[in-house]
Amino acid sequence: MQSFRLLGIGLACAVLAACEEKVEVAPPPQQVRVVAASKAQYQPGAEITGEVKARVQTELSFRVSGRVLERKVDVGSHVHAGDVLARLNDTEQQADVSVAHAALESAQAVVAQKTLAFDRANSLLQSQAVPRAVFDDAQKELLSAQASLDAAEAALATAEDALSYTELKAASDGIITARGIEAGQVVSAAQSAFMLAHDGPRDAVFDVFEAFFLDGRPLNDVEVAPVSDPSRDVPAGIREVSPVIDAKAGTIRIKVGLQDGAPWPLGTPVVGKLRASPRDGIVLPYTAIASAEGEPAVWLVNTHNQTVSLRKISVDRYRQSDFVVTGGVAAQDLIVTEGGKFLKEGQAVAWEGK
Repeated sequence: MQSFRLLGIGLACAVLAACEEKVEVAPPPQQVRVVAASKAQYQPGAEITGEVKARVQTELSFRVSGRVLERKVDVGSHVHAGDVLARLNDTEQQADVSVAHAALESAQAVVAQKTLAFDRANSLLQSQAVPRAVFDDAQKELLSAQASLDAAEAALATAEDALSYTELKAASDGIITARGIEAGQVVSAAQSAFMLAHDGPRDAVFDVFEAFFLDGRPLNDVEVAPVSDPSRDVPAGIREVSPVIDAKAGTIRIKVGLQDGAPWPLGTPVVGKLRASPRDGIVLPYTAIASAEGEPAVWLVNTHNQTVSLRKISVDRYRQSDFVVTGGVAAQDLIVTEGGKFLKEGQAVAWEGK
């Protein structure tokens, strides 16, 4: 009787324990907002700062060495072709010209003397008063004197040229943009003295990072505007792209030809809007981006079982309010744009949106 009582108590306890077991209930689907991925055409671009420069710039220097006697212009001076910009001490060159003049006069006197001797010998030869050898000697001495005269004239021209080189003159109308000499300074031949920006056409010059050229040369059309007022943009065209990369800065120089009569002076900082050729990709808002092991990813909705999965993507370009995807998703895929922060792989979701 006691055993039946214990058995009944045990059965009652088992029934009570079974009643106390919790029943697991599946959590409700996570509410998210989605967007359907669709192909779109986008045009990569960049805004690069640069400055206005003269299309033609000349580095001016003396052709002889010496001490600078006088400097007549400074940076910012407007000069005309032929204007004297600076002078060297020309004492030595003046002396060389004087010596050359004296040598020329001496050679001219010798030629005059030898000419008279030749004429006299020629007359005597005609009358057979002297042998042929006397005439030949007179002719030889005249030819030698004439050669010495030619050499003296050339030496004088060289000395006069050297004297003229002590004056540094402007090659054309323009503005002095740099100066490398000062009065009293001793300079060597070909040492940079001034940089002359020629009047005429102007360029907007930009140094663009080489990454912008990975997909080819930018389009020719560029919009240029002063940094102080970006709304005053003007259309322009690329005139020259440097064939080499600046090894230190990693940039490529682009020269954009400005229209005649551009209102900006030399050195004006400008911004240029460069564009590459249009491309195809999928543009998604920034709210859609997630991370998978440190790489860009998105939450992709599986419409068959209403769950999400994390998908790694290839991003071609990040822009101001969106980014461009070129791999990892396809057109019409549903991408989570809101509510994805607390999602887990395979989690059930309920969505709204496009």
